[in-house]
Amino acid sequence: MKALVPVRYPLTGNSRRTVERALELRNEEEDDVDLVFLHVNLFQNERKATRRGLRREIQDEFDVTDASYAVRKGFLVEEAILEEAANREAEVIVIGRTRSGRLRRALRRLIRNDPDIENFLRDNLDVRIEVAD
Repeated sequence: MKALVPVRYPLTGNSRRTVERALELRNEEEDDVDLVFLHVNLFQNERKATRRGLRREIQDEFDVTDASYAVRKGFLVEEAILEEAANREAEVIVIGRTRSGRLRRALRRLIRNDPDIENFLRDNLDVRIEVAD
């Protein structure tokens, strides 16, 4: 089984919980789970991550040696995740839960800066979605 794990790099607290959930999933499943960690470099942001940096941080912090890593460019995180999931034929996507307050989430959605990625993926993909708490 292939699991796509979108994270932010450098890793945030939420991204760390997402990595931990992906590792738990791999231990829980009877089938082999191939993990693919993904970071999206947004065109509108100046900071650019590299696949090497993403791999190094996850390997160093979580002792993960048997995973794949990808860095994509895009305008919208959810679109990049959708494309990567299709390209990799992912069967599971492990995402982090947004931890901002209700008012802040509503304001972000109004300006389209913080989309509801979980619902977007559920609406557009026929794969299992695991949400890290």
